[in-house]
Amino acid sequence: MTIELDGTVVITVPHRRMELFVEPFLRQKSAWILRHINKMKKTGQRTVLSSSQKDYEASKKDVWEYITKRLEFFNSFYRYSYNRVSIRNQSSLWGSCTRAGNLQFNYKLKFVPPKTLDYVVVHELCHLKEHNHSDRFWKLVARMIPDYKIIRKSLHTYILKEG
Repeated sequence: MTIELDGTVVITVPHRRMELFVEPFLRQKSAWILRHINKMKKTGQRTVLSSSQKDYEASKKDVWEYITKRLEFFNSFYRYSYNRVSIRNQSSLWGSCTRAGNLQFNYKLKFVPPKTLDYVVVHELCHLKEHNHSDRFWKLVARMIPDYKIIRKSLHTYILKEG
């Protein structure tokens, strides 16, 4: 059984004869199904970003090239030093910055609008100067992305998923 983002319930049965068991199963699980549908409605419309290892391998070079160009563009204003840039297939982070100055980005950024990708790039770039989320950090982000609060909130409409 799967509950889709729009609340549609999909039941998959292995054999045609098993269809006899679907209705009793649904009756038994109805409270659980309704509870989960209501929970999904409360969280609003969301987009699941799921991909295969094959897609990741095929795309990561192009994503790396695009992100490094955006890094170069934004860093022409900030002028921070960073080490390695890597592209990962992560299920919980859009990007990260290590204390050693390595920047890591999720390859699923290829699925978000360019302005959102730019926000993530600037966010991680600013961590090179402020390795926290202080007021000073957000002021650095706002220099290049003045509407960062709106864009940051829009990232919550995506669900990162391995698959």
